[in-house]
Amino acid sequence: AIDDFSTLADDLGNNMWSAVAHPGGHLKLDEEGLAELEQKAKALRARTDRAIVGLFGGNMFEIPQFLYRMDTYLMDMYMYPDQVEKLSEALCTLHIANLEKWLGAVGKHIDVVLFGDDLGGQSGPLIGPDTYRQFYQPYHKKLWGKAKELAEVKTQLHCCGGVYELLPDIIDAGIDAINPVQISSGGMDPMRLKKEFGKDLCFWGGGCDTQTVLPYQTPDEVEAHVKKQIEIMQPGGGFIFQQVHNILAAVPPENIVRMLETVNS
Repeated sequence: AIDDFSTLADDLGNNMWSAVAHPGGHLKLDEEGLAELEQKAKALRARTDRAIVGLFGGNMFEIPQFLYRMDTYLMDMYMYPDQVEKLSEALCTLHIANLEKWLGAVGKHIDVVLFGDDLGGQSGPLIGPDTYRQFYQPYHKKLWGKAKELAEVKTQLHCCGGVYELLPDIIDAGIDAINPVQISSGGMDPMRLKKEFGKDLCFWGGGCDTQTVLPYQTPDEVEAHVKKQIEIMQPGGGFIFQQVHNILAAVPPENIVRMLETVNS
């Protein structure tokens, strides 16, 4: 068990899974880096009237897995719950400090802050609701609430897998939209998602299954699938069409074209 997380920022910088930055994330949150972030965000705002999403991250569940291995970390929740809570608190404090700097630079120019935490697997949540409420919900609430205090933004959570059982608590923590809405995972029936959570949550994804439909079915089948998803998810708003996560290699180009044509028809 580890009690001292005073070197957490350095540890993240030395870990291969967290040290490699996403585009834009390579800029340090110092005077020079923040100035460049602000300049580029302002320039993007000036040339589009579309919503601009800023990728922040702020992962609470995944980052400890990078540091300690997933199996070790999951075991630690039950063997050393106090230490896991201390780690969550230290990580949240670090995220908030970075969020204040980051939104200070780009907050006036973006519409959505994208956070991340993959809480689900193929068959359902990787942790139960009680575990989520103990170790993560309080810190998600702090992070997502702080973003809205600092700027006029909506919050979006990138969260893969089946997370149906966790959605009430995720919504209660203050999220506005969820992506990628992995409809091929356990519990993620789109009709049930829309019926139970459509008034409280924007579904940013779920428009086309990239696991079993887009790679393997015919263009006509893709079209029928996309039409059905739109029919289910669109009524009343709260739906932004996007395929489920990234389109991988070996997907027939004609299927991608048909998907986009169907959405735009």
